[in-house]
Amino acid sequence: MSTGVLTERYVHEVVRRLPADQRDDMARELRATIADTIDGRGADDHRAAEREVLGELGDPVRYAARCTERPLVLIGPDLYPAYVRVMVALLAGVLPALSLGLALLEMADGGGPGAALRVGAGTLIGVGAQVVAAVTVVFGVTERIRQRRGTTGDRWTPDELPDVPRPDRGGLAALTAVTWNVLLFALIVWQHTAEPYRADGGEHLEVLNPDLWEGWLWPVLAGLAGLAVVGVARVAGQGWTVRLAGWYALAHAVFTLPLAWVLYRQELFNPDFLADATTLWESRESAYGGAAVIVLAIGVTSVAKAFRTALR
Repeated sequence: MSTGVLTERYVHEVVRRLPADQRDDMARELRATIADTIDGRGADDHRAAEREVLGELGDPVRYAARCTERPLVLIGPDLYPAYVRVMVALLAGVLPALSLGLALLEMADGGGPGAALRVGAGTLIGVGAQVVAAVTVVFGVTERIRQRRGTTGDRWTPDELPDVPRPDRGGLAALTAVTWNVLLFALIVWQHTAEPYRADGGEHLEVLNPDLWEGWLWPVLAGLAGLAVVGVARVAGQGWTVRLAGWYALAHAVFTLPLAWVLYRQELFNPDFLADATTLWESRESAYGGAAVIVLAIGVTSVAKAFRTALR
């Protein structure tokens, strides 16, 4: 029984990753296994047979890990499902809510829409990166502790299965959305024709800025009409489809983006109405900016929910 240079290099790479008290025994056993396997093949070319046997044993790092039952992954299969669930809950639920809350607080402090957007985006990027790093480190350390204590093992039970999502049938919620869009459309037109607000001098005024009828209110109304039509199609088809969700996203963009822009520019309400109703709010800039952020957030959330339901 003899070993070559390749075998000695392989054995060295394996045993140096083992505990000190196991290295000598493992080195002898591994040399004997390699030599016996080579001799058992009866090959004329000893070096070629040695290379073939070592190739079958595989990477020495993996071989040593199998000997010590040490994981070669940061997070093993036992903890990975829980890791994904925690990460999704934090990044898709807690982080957006935190970013939106901080943006609204910035608006309340008079920071303006630009400052609010910077705070929100900074929170998403900065805190998001810290959340990913912290959760990964916690699960990685937990994986190592479980390996050392020998407490690995899948403890999943059928009780952890989530409920089967109910298919969207375009029921009461869809009808309510259609009704809301139609009423909002009618309300915008009504306040223009009826001029319902009466000023102190007896003059009838529109609540919304009359100048908007020269441009920005038309896409808003078109978007509302589109949302109502998509809602009716949703009810008729008994649920969302990917194509219908695409039309919903387009209608929402036509409605939401001009409305958010008008709010950002503080041009939504009639200046004469605001001058007469001075008690409606104290900080006009904060109210407009906060409303713009809320409108955009509602639009994005609604579209995301529609696509998520359609793709189930």
